[in-house]
Amino acid sequence: MKQLLNSRSRIIEALIHVIGWGIVFGFPLLMMTRSRFTITWVEYLHHGSVVPLSFLIVFYVNYCFLIPRYLFEGHIRQYLLLNVALITCITASAHFWQEYTFQFSDKGAGKGRPHMGPPKWIFIMRDAFSVILTVGLSAAIRLSSRWVQVEAARREAEKSRAEAELKNLRSQLNPHFLLNTLNNIYALIAFDADKAQTAVQELSRLLRHVLYDNQQNFIALGKEMDFIRNYIELMRIRLSANVRVETRFDVRPDSHTEIAPLIFISLIENAFKHGISTIEPSYIRICFSESPKEIRCEITNSYHPKNEADKSGSGIGLEQVRKRLELTYPGRYEWQQGVSEKEYKSILSIRY
Repeated sequence: MKQLLNSRSRIIEALIHVIGWGIVFGFPLLMMTRSRFTITWVEYLHHGSVVPLSFLIVFYVNYCFLIPRYLFEGHIRQYLLLNVALITCITASAHFWQEYTFQFSDKGAGKGRPHMGPPKWIFIMRDAFSVILTVGLSAAIRLSSRWVQVEAARREAEKSRAEAELKNLRSQLNPHFLLNTLNNIYALIAFDADKAQTAVQELSRLLRHVLYDNQQNFIALGKEMDFIRNYIELMRIRLSANVRVETRFDVRPDSHTEIAPLIFISLIENAFKHGISTIEPSYIRICFSESPKEIRCEITNSYHPKNEADKSGSGIGLEQVRKRLELTYPGRYEWQQGVSEKEYKSILSIRY
């Protein structure tokens, strides 16, 4: 696909050059015709095509040789000196050719008129200035083309870097998710072996989602919601009676809206980690909703922060969420979070 695009761009570039030089060579002929001068093709080749041909030579000597060989390599002094020599040679050659052809045509017509009009050096300076402008145009086109190529390469490198960083974040998320879940199962084993066995079965189903769906950049929202429901049910197993968990999913079960996999799981883990207490009444409210062009995740929980001795989590989950949001949904998400009166609230809106 990339080779096809490069081939098309080369064809378009060649067409632009052909059309551009067609206009340059045809302009003198058009102006003479509109001024009611009669001119033959031989006269045009002898007189009218000299200046456009000098432009053509200077343009492509710069475009194909001097600019990539000297200017792009940083040899600016050599580039300028060679252009001065080129401009001098082309301007002098064009002037002598025009002098020769005019004298030849005058002799052929039996004329020997003296030179009338402005001094010849004015025409020489005019032609030299026009050639200098041609050099500038060639450099501008070549530099702009190079800038486009460099910018495309930079974007490609940035895209590759972002994809590599996302892949690295996902690989970090798998063990982080597994560690937190195993800690929960470990806590279950101490007081209810049957629930621990059930939790292991639930975990095996969740790991299928983590190991396979997490390798994709996007999955269907309905499928992700199924995973989150199963995860919440797994977390419920070890909760005591003083913890109330409320969920609401205003998302169609067959929703095919694409979402980054496991983008919400760390938020839910955080709620179960800091939102429950073994001695105080606790609550967790989780709400997902889908509206045209937006997915919204709202989590509210009682706030019971863990002490420093608690190793149930390393605290990298929320930071990973923020990094993934910046890489996957730059400028298309809004995340509000904070603690107020022993309550933590997190509201994440993603526009798609």
